Amino acid sequence: MNRRDVLKELGVRPIINGAGTYTKLTSTLMRPEVVEAMASVAGRFVRIDELHDTIGHRIAALLDCEAAMVTSGAFGALTAGTAACLTGTNAAYIQRLPDTTGMKSEVIIQRSHRFPYDHAVRNCGVRLIEVDTRDDIDRAISDRTAMMLFLNKAEPDGKIAAAEFVEIGRSHRVPTFNDAAADVPPAENLFKYTRMGFDLVAFSGGKGVQGPQGAGLLLGREELIASARLNTAPHSDTIGRGLKVTKEELVGMLVAVELYLERDHQAEFRAWDTRIEAIGSRLRALQGVMVERFVPRIANAVPHLRVRWDERIISISPSDVVEQLREGDPSVELVPVPSQIGSLEIASWTLEPGDADIVAERLCDILKRGPAPRGGGRDD
Repeated sequence: MNRRDVLKELGVRPIINGAGTYTKLTSTLMRPEVVEAMASVAGRFVRIDELHDTIGHRIAALLDCEAAMVTSGAFGALTAGTAACLTGTNAAYIQRLPDTTGMKSEVIIQRSHRFPYDHAVRNCGVRLIEVDTRDDIDRAISDRTAMMLFLNKAEPDGKIAAAEFVEIGRSHRVPTFNDAAADVPPAENLFKYTRMGFDLVAFSGGKGVQGPQGAGLLLGREELIASARLNTAPHSDTIGRGLKVTKEELVGMLVAVELYLERDHQAEFRAWDTRIEAIGSRLRALQGVMVERFVPRIANAVPHLRVRWDERIISISPSDVVEQLREGDPSVELVPVPSQIGSLEIASWTLEPGDADIVAERLCDILKRGPAPRGGGRDD
């Protein structure tokens, strides 16, 4: 029996993803076991609260934290967790959000930690109070302070590190929330921040863990997770009613976490390095081209390749290279580096077996050939 190719029917081209686990590129690919587990519950009815609770308890045990819940991505985790800090289990407060009348309604964040996804926190009706130093926090905390928000990948940019941030929150009895959405791998990060003392931690489920793209994890204190659950689907008249997690996503996320903890992470890292080297070795042979392997310190901490070229020798811009790769067959996605002339980056972990050779060949061909003729960028 031939499998139906819906993408082909729709005329939507699949891509080779050398850019990374970006939402706009559908994040990650689920393991076959995850897909099978999701399919196993698709034809059955369950009580969604019972499934939510059972899977939350199982994930909390796996990750050695007080409590856990599957959310609609890390964004959904941010909204649910913030709502929990505002409302507790007060039914009137839960129904009232984003009107915060009667509630603590300020969230403290380092100025260097502001990011587009803090909209998930602002959705709850809070006011973000920006600070730079510990003294700023001490002055900013008041009886209106509901929470302190930390963006994990921005730790090097701020003056207050994660451990000190937790200590400040504890000293003032203010919950601390760490958005670590893209910070797996390494696997130990799934344990690190709750053990450090953060009251809530958010992870994306559809990136390194390779769960469903629309799923995430919220880990933390039992009473806050219970409140977060009350602020989301299936409960009506809540700020998170639209942040629905299906039975398939719940089961898929659990299986993805189980599989992730069992992986040989060192072998996986070596395989990623092999892909990067396969591309780098081809590009090094081109005049004017330089390649550099690097691993980001925080967030997306996997082998990457930075490709740079002298535009006096190779007269093509990174954006033109990216466009030619995108328009070619197969379509390839890479990331240009706006701050550097003649530079783009390649992520290893979203390349499938055989993809590295294709990317290397296409890049070499484009860099040798230069800009596409005006009016056509297709690389046939």
